[in-house]
Amino acid sequence: MAPRVLQAAKVEGSPEIYEDQNVHAIYDEIAAHFSSTRYKPWPIIANFLSSLATGWVGLDSGTGNGKYLPLPLDRPGDIWTIGLDRSRNLLEIARKAGATGVLREVVVGNVLDNPWRSGIFDYAISIATIHHLATHERRRFAVKVCLSTTQRLLESVSPAHGRVLIYVWAIEQDELSKRKVIAEEDIPPSRGKDVVVPWVLSKELGISAKSPSQGKEPQVYNRYYHMFAKGELSGLVVEAARELGLQVGVKPEDGAKNMRGVEVVQDGWERSNYYVELRLWRIS
Repeated sequence: MAPRVLQAAKVEGSPEIYEDQNVHAIYDEIAAHFSSTRYKPWPIIANFLSSLATGWVGLDSGTGNGKYLPLPLDRPGDIWTIGLDRSRNLLEIARKAGATGVLREVVVGNVLDNPWRSGIFDYAISIATIHHLATHERRRFAVKVCLSTTQRLLESVSPAHGRVLIYVWAIEQDELSKRKVIAEEDIPPSRGKDVVVPWVLSKELGISAKSPSQGKEPQVYNRYYHMFAKGELSGLVVEAARELGLQVGVKPEDGAKNMRGVEVVQDGWERSNYYVELRLWRIS
C-alpha cells in the first residue's frame, strides 16, 4: 500500500487545551494497544544508554510505556532511569517495564514542568515526545528543560558532564513508512509541518468502556504531531542553549573560568526521525 499524505493540523486557541484534547486524552485511551507496538529499543538510543557510567541517574522525559527504563540490558541496574509522562495508563505499564520484575520509578507530569533540582540528573532522554507540543515556543522550552534537567532538558542535567539525547519525527519519512508528510511536488517547509496522525484502535486492546468495541467500525483517533524539518531540532537546541547562557561548541582546552557550554555530539536522521545528542560542559 502506498504511503498516504497526512492531513494538516490547525492549532487554534490555547495550546495546552489543544494538546490535552489531541494528545494526552488520546494516549490514555490507546495506551494498551500503543504499548503492544512499542517494544523494540532503537539502536542509537540503546547505544547511548549503554555508554553511560555506572551509578548515573537519569530522566526519560515522555517515557510512554517505559521501554527504555530497563536499559542497558547487559548491565541491569548499573544506571537508573526515572520515567516522566502525562498518561497514567501508560505509566501503569511503564512501572513494570522489563522482564526482571523490578518496579520502575515513574512520575506523572508534563515535560514542560521542571520539578527537579537544577542539574540533578546525569543524563536525560526525550524520545518521540517534543513533536507533540503544539507551538515552536513550547518545543524550545521542552529542550530547555532537558538542558537544565537538561532549560527543561538542559536545566535538569549536570552542567559539568550531563548528556542528553532527543528524538522527534521527521518530515522526511523512509521507504518503510506508512505515511507521507508532504506530497512529492511540495517544497519541504523550513520549520516543519503540523499534521494529524491517525491511530486505529484495536478492539481487543481498547481500554475505555465507552469505546465501541462491539461496533463494526474500529475507532480512529487523530493525534497531533509537529513533523520536524531538517535543521529544526538542532536550531531549537541552539535557541535553548543561548537562553540558558550556554556556549554551543566543543569544550575549549584553554577557556576562561566560569564558562558553561553544550557540545552537539551527534545530529542526524534515522528511520523517519531526527535526533540530536548533547554533552554539557563547564570550566570552573
